[in-house]
Amino acid sequence: MDYFQYYGTDWLAVALTFWGIWEIGNKNKIGFVLMTFANAAWVAVGYLTGSIAMIIANIILCGMNVRAIIKWSGADNG
Repeated sequence: MDYFQYYGTDWLAVALTFWGIWEIGNKNKIGFVLMTFANAAWVAVGYLTGSIAMIIANIILCGMNVRAIIKWSGADNG
């Protein structure tokens, strides 16, 4: 079994996802930044595996994380 079939990108994505969720659970907005990087890593995994659904889902999730960063920063008063 090749644990680095995707150059470790999948493991990086998993680690960033869990770390981001942990930080969000601690009410720390850096979690959304970590999740944004995790989404970028998942997009790379989607590309390497040929999964269009994974790519599209993580682009959308990345946008939602950026929105959350903006809202938590108080920049969006609406």
